[in-house]
Amino acid sequence: MLSRAASLRGQKLSEFMLASARREAEAAILDQRTFFLDAESHEQFLAMLDASPAPSPALEKLMKREPLWNR
Repeated sequence: MLSRAASLRGQKLSEFMLASARREAEAAILDQRTFFLDAESHEQFLAMLDASPAPSPALEKLMKREPLWNR
């Protein structure tokens, strides 16, 4: 199965295995990012996550524009 997958990608088996292992290692590291906050900073962080972002002027302009299918 691994040889066939490597062949489908036009790679040698060793290249395919290294690239696959690298992707998995990167995903494992990125999934395990941890940071610590004191209680006050944690509350501020949660408030920022819960807050609705203010729309940018560009977004407001876009939302006021008539859709192409109505023109």
